[in-house]
Amino acid sequence: MTVIAAGGDSSGVSIGLWPWGVLLISVGLYAVAVAFLIAVGRREDARALAGFIPDAVVMVSRLARDRRVSRLRRAMLWLVLGYLVLPIDLIPDFLPVAGQADDAVILAIALRVLVGGATTQMLRQAWPGPDASLRLVLRAAGMESNGAARAGSG
Repeated sequence: MTVIAAGGDSSGVSIGLWPWGVLLISVGLYAVAVAFLIAVGRREDARALAGFIPDAVVMVSRLARDRRVSRLRRAMLWLVLGYLVLPIDLIPDFLPVAGQADDAVILAIALRVLVGGATTQMLRQAWPGPDASLRLVLRAAGMESNGAARAGSG
C-alpha cells in the first residue's frame, strides 16, 4: 500500500506503509499505552514500560563491552543487542504487555545461556532502569527468586 504525499501532491513522491507507516503506528500506540498508565496514576509502571527496551539495550551493550565476560559470550550479546534495537520483533513492542514479552524472553535466554558466569552484582551495575524492571529481568534469568538473590549469584 502506498500513501500519496500530503495535500494530494501528484509529484510522484509516495510514502510506503511498510516499514515506516507501521513503525509510526507502533510508536503511536506505544505512546498511548504509556500515556494511559500515567493518566491512571501508575507513573512507575509507565516509566518501566517506556524504558524497558532502552534499558535492556543499555544493559546488554554494557555487558557486551565488559571484559569480565568471555569473548564468545560478548559476541552473542552483540547479536542479542542487534535484535533488541531492531524495530521489527516477533511481537510488536507497542502491545503493552505482550510487546515486551519477546524482548524479555530473548534477554532472559541471553542472560541464562550467555552470561551464566555473570554475577547479580554485574547485572545490577549494568542495568540503568528502575529496580522493578531489574527484578523482572533477574527472575527471568533465574538469578533471583521472589525478590531474593539466589545463592552464588551475587
